[in-house]
Amino acid sequence: MLFMGSKKLQVWLPLLFAIVMVIGMMIGYQLKGKTSGNRFFSLNRASSLQELVELIKTRYVDKVPADSISELAAAELLAHLDPHSVYIPADKLKEVNEEMMGNFQGIGVEFQFLDDTVNVTHVIDDGPSAKAGIMVGDKLLKVNDSITVAGKKLKPEDIRKLLRGVMNTEVKVQLLRGGTKKEFVITRGVIPVSPIDAAYMIDHETGYLRINKFVERTYEAFMQNMEKLQRSGMKKLILDLRGNGGGLMKEATDIADEFLSNDKLIVYTEGEHAPRYEYRCKRDGIFEDGKMEVLIDEGTASASEVLTGALQDWDRATIIGRRSFGKGLVQQPFQLSDGSAVRLTIARYYSPLGRNIQKSYSKGKEQYEEELSERFHNGEVVKGDTSKPTGKQFKTPGGKIVYGGGGITPDVFVPFDTTRMSASMMKLYYKATISSFVYKYYVENKTFFSNIHSPEELSVKFVPGEKEWEGIVAYAKKDTIMLNGTDAKTKSEVLKRIQIMMGRQIWRNEGYFEMSNMHDVTVEKAVEKMKL
Repeated sequence: MLFMGSKKLQVWLPLLFAIVMVIGMMIGYQLKGKTSGNRFFSLNRASSLQELVELIKTRYVDKVPADSISELAAAELLAHLDPHSVYIPADKLKEVNEEMMGNFQGIGVEFQFLDDTVNVTHVIDDGPSAKAGIMVGDKLLKVNDSITVAGKKLKPEDIRKLLRGVMNTEVKVQLLRGGTKKEFVITRGVIPVSPIDAAYMIDHETGYLRINKFVERTYEAFMQNMEKLQRSGMKKLILDLRGNGGGLMKEATDIADEFLSNDKLIVYTEGEHAPRYEYRCKRDGIFEDGKMEVLIDEGTASASEVLTGALQDWDRATIIGRRSFGKGLVQQPFQLSDGSAVRLTIARYYSPLGRNIQKSYSKGKEQYEEELSERFHNGEVVKGDTSKPTGKQFKTPGGKIVYGGGGITPDVFVPFDTTRMSASMMKLYYKATISSFVYKYYVENKTFFSNIHSPEELSVKFVPGEKEWEGIVAYAKKDTIMLNGTDAKTKSEVLKRIQIMMGRQIWRNEGYFEMSNMHDVTVEKAVEKMKL
């Protein structure tokens, strides 16, 4: 009987133990629901990291703000995972979200500091400031009566904090206009930041469209500008993605859908905890058949590489420029309980042929971030064959060989022009001397420029010469930049840059790129290829 009892106990004991565990877990879960908040996890015992943070707070020799300890710990931890998982403090989250939405709440002006005075350099059309009567050339003296801003060593972010605010709230400003003080009350509103820098016809059948980022309004703005170009007779398209660091992948895939036919695969994502997810074409596109070229460079990254990779894999476009950045990781935002957030890498994206564009980060974040400057040092940006692709080879439907890993290699290489930036030219940019000079020149000659109605007309009627050269030499001297004795090539480049910057002063980014593209070797190469 004792033997038989032991046998029965051996059979039933695991079952009894399991039942006790389940009952215990149910009780624990109910208690947890009553005692804990909505968090990813909860620990009864502090982890080593939590203990270390607490030690620093309570025992360290100097006072250290609690928030800075947590931020440092979070940033350091994420940096050891990959270069693109990032921690966003609570006080920065609103600004980050506004950037991804493609708008912010404010008064709708651009400004620049000249002689410690805030000068209004642009007024957004139909924005709050335009409606209130603010004009280019106005100088800001006071905000809300008591806050004097003229003659003080303020930073641009200090001014932005004063002028930005919740929609429909008011801000009172005192301005100096032509020697007369004026006061205005401006009602703040939503200020859109266009994701399209320029969209215009280069010739009677070739359109040019430049996208600067992929935010919530990019696809909508893209469609509006494509329709405008088609009404102007566009049959061929140059899509400029240079310097576009990416953003929302959905916006990029929606745009790819407008160029690719049927149900073609655009991109797919996959990770250890994220099963394969495919983005495919869903509708007839606005430009599925016309000849197309895409311009890229080392600043083309992430969502821009998704779009470029899809068009290259399907032989839909000729890619022109220099090797792209090489970011093939997908981030998802997670809100944390203290109001901060983390953008955590959850998957990799793969082009239609299955290539991952992500460059290696095995040597750490610091070397990863220095990789771009290394391209300049090793000569790759000047001679494309100095850094041959080493990733896996793939063949497109048309028989072209493309590579995975380390960015997208263009079909047509265009070198970086190292001869255009002399030391004096770089100083003019770094100190914003050239843009300040152009602004003052515009204000002093506003009547003349008000009769010029297009960048093309500006290129003919405003050709800077000796008068403008003498002006910039004298103005630069105030910034301790000596242009006397400048060689003829640099002088010519400075005068050309004054003309280009005047395009921006009058028509903002649209004017800048339309003027700049008249001298852009990559755009010239694209136009040349279009004619073949």
